[in-house]
Amino acid sequence: MELIKVNNITKRFNDKLVLDDISFKIDKGDIFGLIGPNGAGKSTLINIMTGILKSNGGDITVDGYSINKNLLKVKSYIGLVPQEIALMESVSAYDNLEFFGSLYGLKGKDLKNKINKALELIGLENKKKEKVKKFSGGMKRRLNIAAAIMHNPKILIMDEPTVGVDPQSRNHIFEFIKKINKENKTTVIYTSHYMEEVEMLCKNIFIMDLGKEIAYGSKKSIKSMILDRNKVTLNLDNYTGEIILDFRNVDGVKECSEEKGLINLLVEEKKFDLNKLMTVINNHKCKIKSINFEDSSLEEVFLSLTGKKLRD
Repeated sequence: MELIKVNNITKRFNDKLVLDDISFKIDKGDIFGLIGPNGAGKSTLINIMTGILKSNGGDITVDGYSINKNLLKVKSYIGLVPQEIALMESVSAYDNLEFFGSLYGLKGKDLKNKINKALELIGLENKKKEKVKKFSGGMKRRLNIAAAIMHNPKILIMDEPTVGVDPQSRNHIFEFIKKINKENKTTVIYTSHYMEEVEMLCKNIFIMDLGKEIAYGSKKSIKSMILDRNKVTLNLDNYTGEIILDFRNVDGVKECSEEKGLINLLVEEKKFDLNKLMTVINNHKCKIKSINFEDSSLEEVFLSLTGKKLRD
């Protein structure tokens, strides 16, 4: 069942076109990935979806309500976890949630119950009396999430929620997303620079770059866009940067990059000739420690479609 419809959204800042005719749909109960590098337009789109900015064209509907005509109604559906931490550092976690809950019109026993439930969901029930300034970055991020769910929103927008958090908090956030989606049927819009997070959590994905749509659909359908391309990972001894240039000239090699001492090739299966690759390795007198073949990940799909890494 369709819950959100983004229809031909355009946004300009002066003469710069930041969003160019963006359209997609999100079903109720989906965990939807919004992916793109810095400058892609993700945050601008989120700001339009939450009413912080107005578009120059197009409309967004939530459960049939137009953001252009029924902004307050649309806002009642949404909880936002922004990139920047938005908390009062000098008071306790509980007091922070009491303040945010009051902004949603909650009070009395209902407010107290919702505070305790939110703290339990994000794993901070034992820290509720501590001042926020003593919290780690990950704990602050989790408390920010708690503030966004005080009013039981039908839609939770999470803008880069794991940036700068510790592994424990990162896992808490993942488990929270899965739980609130499964138990409350909350629709989640998730943006991240970490493609492995999107691959693990999201069902459907919208990839954008420079304000334009690059790909849109299920993970399976997006991966099928480069179905005949696989990843080859080489672990070589005694190689130099020159071998990267030579690998790029081998038939069937679409992309070649180096990361953490490994050489990653994205190859077109029908054209790729392993023997020619081995010839390049032998010419450079390199010793092969290992060669691994894998299916393409979303990271490789993004690289193939945009020519850049997600974190570029």
